[in-house]
Amino acid sequence: MSRTPKSASKAATRTARAQRSHPTPRLNPMLAGDTAFRVIARRYIGDLTANHGATCKGDPDALHQMRIALTRLRTIIWFFSPMVTDSQRTKIRDELKWLNAHLGAARDLDVAIERLQATNKKQPQDEPYYRAWNDKRANNHRVLARALQSTRYRRLMEDTSGWIENGPWSVKRGKQAAKERAVPVAEYSAEKLARRLEKLLKKSRHLLKMDAEKRHRLRLSNKKLSYSIEAFEDLFSDKRFARLQAGLKPLRKAQRSLGQLNDDERGRALAATLKRDGAHAPWHFLGSKREKRLLQTAATAYRKLAADK
Repeated sequence: MSRTPKSASKAATRTARAQRSHPTPRLNPMLAGDTAFRVIARRYIGDLTANHGATCKGDPDALHQMRIALTRLRTIIWFFSPMVTDSQRTKIRDELKWLNAHLGAARDLDVAIERLQATNKKQPQDEPYYRAWNDKRANNHRVLARALQSTRYRRLMEDTSGWIENGPWSVKRGKQAAKERAVPVAEYSAEKLARRLEKLLKKSRHLLKMDAEKRHRLRLSNKKLSYSIEAFEDLFSDKRFARLQAGLKPLRKAQRSLGQLNDDERGRALAATLKRDGAHAPWHFLGSKREKRLLQTAATAYRKLAADK
């Protein structure tokens, strides 16, 4: 598959500029929870739309941004789940998971090939195993493009946008439902984020003893928390968010290290798949020294975060 088409990148840039010229409303501490949810979710829907065309044309950077936007959208739905749970949420969640699987399959190959090229600079790039990886990546991007141009995707975007604006959750009766929708967003989010942070720190104490699966779950929790905090960036001037804002740097540092470890695991799985298909698929940079270094970096970031309480 060829590298980023210039026309695709320009299209994504034009769309992003158009969106910035009509910015979504900003959050304020007293904004009702239901309105805050809509404001944040609209931003991520907009990011998905902005990168859709370029991703269909094979732009790996647009694909990366689209996947981030989707993860942020899924995270904010999870974060507000007590308020937005209704008869449609499960279907919306499952369809977003379907989209994430398509984006993830293509993105994993992009990352794996970039890593192979970076760690095998002396190897000729026309080696058979590079062709095998590139062929698989091209196929995954074709499958992704079909998914993004499908009726299912279009319906998903329409249904999700409609649900965000006017889903059954928004008119649910009862005092508790009304209270959840009306609670000031700063009050709701600061308290919940603080609890999530404490829970994550408690889990992170056992990082160096975790197996790959538990480490993966910790990484996902870290990502959810980081994205959740970032969603409320408009409120960082509120003193209730001071520690949460300060905690973003070590959270991101831990996330990078855990993400690289996860990329290694995904690369190992992809290499095994290609090997079963008869292609030589070396994966040279998986080693105990690298794993130990990345784990120590993440553990240090968590210790710093805990010390800054």
